[in-house]
Amino acid sequence: MLHHLREPRFADQAPTEVFASLLDEGTYLCSIRTMYRILAAQGEVAERRRQRTHPVYQKPELLAEAPNQVWSWDITKLRDPVKWALLQGPQYG
Repeated sequence: MLHHLREPRFADQAPTEVFASLLDEGTYLCSIRTMYRILAAQGEVAERRRQRTHPVYQKPELLAEAPNQVWSWDITKLRDPVKWALLQGPQYG
């Protein structure tokens, strides 16, 4: 079975396409899922295209060690000295 999947005419085809081509020729060897199992056992089932991965986004965090070092247009998510608390109330405008 594996030699059919490795034929040069099927080099760039998925197992579903190989299955359809062989079926058009009147040959039934096995199911599509079995073709995938056979290829997976040989380590030949993988993404063939080179795909770009996105870089890991790191959320910027600003640290002010003195007054007027960090300015922000949005103060809704500024950290409070107490953990898990957000700045709220009229004193923060």
